[in-house]
Formats: sequence, structure tokens, C-alpha cells
Amino acid sequence: MRLARLASVMIFFAAVPVLVNAELHVPGVFSDHAVMQRDHPLRVWGWGAVGEQVSVTLHDQTVKAIADETGEWDAWLPPESAGGPYMLTIKGSQSSHDVVVKDIMLGDVWIASGQSNMEFPMAGFADTNALLKDGDKEIAAADQPMIRFIVQHRNIGTVPGDDSPDTWSLCNPKSAVKLSAVAYFFARSISEREHVTIGLIDSTWGGTPASSWISQEGLVYANLTSTIAGAVQTSREQQHADKIRTINARIDADMKAQGKLLPMHPRIAGDHGGAWALSGLFNGMISPYTRYPIKGAIWYQGEQDAFQIASRNYARVFRTLISDWRNHWGEGDFPFLFVQLSSFNSGPDWSIVRDAQRRVLNLKNTAMAVTLDVGTANNVHPPDKQTVGSRLAQLALGSVYHESGSASPLEFEQATSEPTGMRVWFTGHDELSSSKGKLDSFEVAGPDHIFKPAKAEIQQVRGRATILASAADVEHPCYVRYGWLPVVTSFLYNSSGMPLGTFTSEPE
Repeated sequence: MRLARLASVMIFFAAVPVLVNAELHVPGVFSDHAVMQRDHPLRVWGWGAVGEQVSVTLHDQTVKAIADETGEWDAWLPPESAGGPYMLTIKGSQSSHDVVVKDIMLGDVWIASGQSNMEFPMAGFADTNALLKDGDKEIAAADQPMIRFIVQHRNIGTVPGDDSPDTWSLCNPKSAVKLSAVAYFFARSISEREHVTIGLIDSTWGGTPASSWISQEGLVYANLTSTIAGAVQTSREQQHADKIRTINARIDADMKAQGKLLPMHPRIAGDHGGAWALSGLFNGMISPYTRYPIKGAIWYQGEQDAFQIASRNYARVFRTLISDWRNHWGEGDFPFLFVQLSSFNSGPDWSIVRDAQRRVLNLKNTAMAVTLDVGTANNVHPPDKQTVGSRLAQLALGSVYHESGSASPLEFEQATSEPTGMRVWFTGHDELSSSKGKLDSFEVAGPDHIFKPAKAEIQQVRGRATILASAADVEHPCYVRYGWLPVVTSFLYNSSGMPLGTFTSEPE
């Protein structure tokens, strides 16, 4: 028994990197031009020699820490208001040099994450002819001293990481070409209104499922059987990768011969280079930042989950992701703003995911930007990222920064059954208008859940704008839905110009 216990202890210490004579160093997130979160306890951490005494000075504050048995140290400084530029100086009792980080600003830090529509850089995806609207003009005007950013390189981790070599950049026409366009337009709108430096942590990977961005603890705690099924399928694909490549090549050739559009991304067998591995992207691209205080997160993902079992479980998976991130950051229910999928000529599961995204709004401090009206039928990467970023910013200005006059979202509240149809109620008491002067994106269904196109009209009921939707061939209306086709062509707006997103009144 004693020998077994001794062996286990030896194995533990063999796995721990004990830094005896290590020089003092910090993660890449503490680089020149960094933005640190204002009005929040400021956390600084790094590594040195075991037992080393460390002194951390930022602006006019100094705190001390001691490196533990693995050489890691952790220090907290009291909150500071927006300002800068400041210098961060870290000194160690056993190190031959100090760590000096220059040009630090105190402002608001937002993490921008998701798949390709958030990844979509200012330069666009030239290889698929997906370019930003007015891209050259926008890049030329990207000299934005109030915006700074990190672009996290693609990285897969088998265990949660605590560092990344990626560092902060100033925003200018040369550097902005690689920055997420949605994140850029979001930050530009916020900085112009709030007059505060915005720091963006751009951590994205196109064509990835939500489960890759959730920690292993989060997946286990939520008991997400659909993600396990997906992992099993990925494993099977890896075992038959060559066969799958041959099949996919034949499918693509047939589609091309028939004049059909090929997928925007090449079909890749297996786990897409590790990007589909459960928790792989959380470990490699999110975990390194979970100790770095943030203002909130913006998220644009869901396209990769818009099929079969994944789409039907997306609400559970997405809720898990939000809760998991909040748990790891330890900042409570920080703001989490996300984008509902745009219009795109895909299958029926596309709308299921859009409705699943809408249902996640029951989580505290979440908000959803609707983009049905900026989508493109035959390109999964719509060029109008300005509107997407602006709508996310409007949500933040209203719900996070509490700015008066900011646009309010138009959200489905409930549906009530009437003898002539279904009445749709919305949050707030707002005016409604249609993009076409008529509404042709509503459907109603009876107890059989078979939906029929509905005639819809705007009606005022005791000072509230509602929609009454009815179909002559549905005798006992029970349910109503809106924007259920993959490509929506008729839109409903409130007085703030915010559109209504896809929803169904059916129970989850």
C-alpha cells in the first residue's frame, strides 16, 4: 500500500513542470498594447522559480505574490477606471531581468468567437470569393486607435491551456485585414459611443461545432448525449477516411455535372484536423484567456450544427456553452451576445437551429442579433458584416452600457389561440412594420403540427402591436411560426429598425 502511494506521488510530480531556475515570464496576453478590463479586479499571472517572490506594478499600484511548487504565481490588483497608457512591471527575486509591458490601456475587453462568419476577416475569404461589402474602403478607414486586438491562431488542445503566444496589435489598415469583420464593426460602434478603448480577443475557427468550444467538465456535467454521438461518428469517419474522401469526390463531381453549387468548404474526412474533437478548441483557444477579466462575449456559430441530431439538441448544447464559459471565467453572468443564423439556401435544420438560438434568450444577460435580412441565398458568408456588428453593438449599448436611445430588439414573447387564428405578442410596446407592406413569412398549424402558409396582419390590442395569423385550411389553430424557410424574403421590424427572428410557438 505504501509503495503504491509513493508511486502515485512520484507520477504526479513527474507530470508537473517544476521550475527551479526558470526566468520570470508571463502569458502572451500580457504584451505591449494590451487592453485590461476597467472597473474590475486586475489579474496578472505567470511563472518563475519555485518560491520566487514576485512584485507586480501597474500604473501606481504594486502587489506581491510568491511562486508555488510548480513555479506559477498569481496576483490581483484593485480595479481602476478607464485610462492609460500605463506600464506593467514585474520583478522577481530570483530572475536576472524584469518583465516590462508597455502601452497598456484600461478599457473594455470582449472575446469574439464562433465559426467562419465570426472568423470572416476584413480582407474576406478570397479563395471562396466571399468578400466584405465595401471592403477596400473599410480597410482604408481602419485606423482606429481606440481598438486593439489579439487574433488567436488555430490551436487544438488535449488539456486546458493557460498560455498562448499570440499578442496584442494596434488597429490600423495594415493589421485590420486579419481581424474579424463582425468584431471590428462591433468594437468601432462601442468605442465611438463610449469613448473607451475596446480590446478584442478574436478566437475563431470556421466549420466547427459548438461542442468543440465547451470544456470537458461542461460536457460531462450537462450530460450531452448528442455530442457523444457526434464524437462516435467522427471516430468512425476517421477509420474510413480514404473511403469517405472517394465518396465525397464522386458526390462533388455529380453536383458539378448537374450545375449545382458545391459546398463552400471542401468536405474533409475525420475530425477536420482535430477541430471537431470534443473540447479541443476550448482547451486550445478559450482556456488560455479564462483568467483574463473581460466585459463580455460576442458569438456567431451554428451553421455546423444545422443537421439532424445536432440541430435538435442545439439549444441544450448552446446553453451549456454559455454557462460553461461563465463558470470558467468566474465573473458571474457576464454579457453574452450572439447572432441568429442568416438566410441561406440550406436544409430544414437551418431553421431549427435559428429557433434553438432564440430559446437560449431565457438565460440571464443574453441578447440575440437577428440577421435574416442580410443573408445571401447562395453564400453562407454574407458580405454585409457591418449590419451584423452594428446590431450586436446596439444590443450591447442598450443592455450592457445602458445607453438611452439605443435600439431595442424585437422578440417573440408568446402566442395565444383565437377562433380565427393565432395572435403573436412581442416584448415591449412597440410599433411594427413590414418590409414589403405585407407579411408572408408566418405559418399556423393545428394539433397535428402541420404548418400552412398564413395570412398575417398587424393589429393594435390595448396599446400593444400584435400579429394575427390565420390560414383557411387550419380549423383549430394551435401553433404559429415565423421565418421558417431557410431563405426568408419578408421581414418584420420594430420602430428601432430591428427585425424579428425565426421562432415557433411549439414547446421545446
